[in-house]
Amino acid sequence: MQKVLKKYVAFFTFPTLLAFLIAFLAPFLMGVYLSFTEFTTVMDSKWVGIENYIKAFTSGGDFLNSLWFTTKFTVISVISINLLAFLLALLLTRGVRWTNGFRTVFFMPNLIGGIVLGYIWQLIINGILYQSGVTLTTDPKYGFWGLVVLMNWQMIGYMMIIYIAGIQNVPTELRDAAAVDGATPIQELFHVTVPMVMPSITICLFLTLTNSFKLFDQNLALTAGAPGKQSEMLALNIYNTFYGSIHSEGIGQAKAVIFFLLVTVIAFIQLRLTRSREVEN
Repeated sequence: MQKVLKKYVAFFTFPTLLAFLIAFLAPFLMGVYLSFTEFTTVMDSKWVGIENYIKAFTSGGDFLNSLWFTTKFTVISVISINLLAFLLALLLTRGVRWTNGFRTVFFMPNLIGGIVLGYIWQLIINGILYQSGVTLTTDPKYGFWGLVVLMNWQMIGYMMIIYIAGIQNVPTELRDAAAVDGATPIQELFHVTVPMVMPSITICLFLTLTNSFKLFDQNLALTAGAPGKQSEMLALNIYNTFYGSIHSEGIGQAKAVIFFLLVTVIAFIQLRLTRSREVEN
C-alpha cells in the first residue's frame, strides 16, 4: 500500500504545488521586488533601493499612526475576545439548557461577511451616538471602540467553539482527582482546566491576533479611517497608499512587506510562547 501511495504522490501533489507557486509564491516574491522600485505597472518598474521603506515611515506619519492604532486595537481585542469566549465555553459545558441552540446563535455572526458586518454596525452604533449629537467619525475613540465591539461580536462565537472542544477533552479523572483533593472551582479552573486547554488557547490567540492585525473590510465599512485617518488601521493605510496617488505604489508595496514581516514575527513569538506552555503542562 505504501509503495502505491509513493508511486502516485507526485501526481496528486503537483497540481496543488503548481497552484501554490503561481497564486502565492510568485506574486509574493514579485511584491518584495516591487517594494524596492518605483512603478505604476509591473513592466515599468525602476529600482530605487530602500527609498520606499524610508518614505513609508517619514511621509506624513500616517503609517506610524496606523501602526499604533492597530496595536492598541489588537491588544484589547485579543484579550476581550478570548476572555469572553472562554467564559462562554465554560458556561455552555456546565449542562445549561438549550446548549446547542446557544452555540449556534453565538457562532452565527462569524458567517456574515466583514464589509456587510461593518455597515450593519455602523447603522447600529451611529443610531445610538446620534442621541448624543456625535457619530463614529466625530472622534477616533468612537471608531476605535466601535471596531472593538464589532470584532468581539464577530469572533467570540468562533473562538467559543474551539474552547468548548478543548474543555470537553479534559479527562474527567483529573477533575475527580482535584475534587477529592479538596480543590475549589477556581483552583480546578487554573490548575486543571486551563493547562489542559492550552492547545485551544494557542489556536485562539493565533487566530484573533492575526485577524485583528489584518482587519480591513470592517475598518473600511465602519469608519474608512475617519476622522482624518485617525481610525485607519494598517491594512487600510496600505490600500490607501497604494491606490492614493500615482507613483505611490512602491511605498504601498513597501508598507505591505513591513506589515507581513511584523505580523509574521508577532505570530511566531506568540506560538512559541503558548506552545512552550503546552509542553510544560
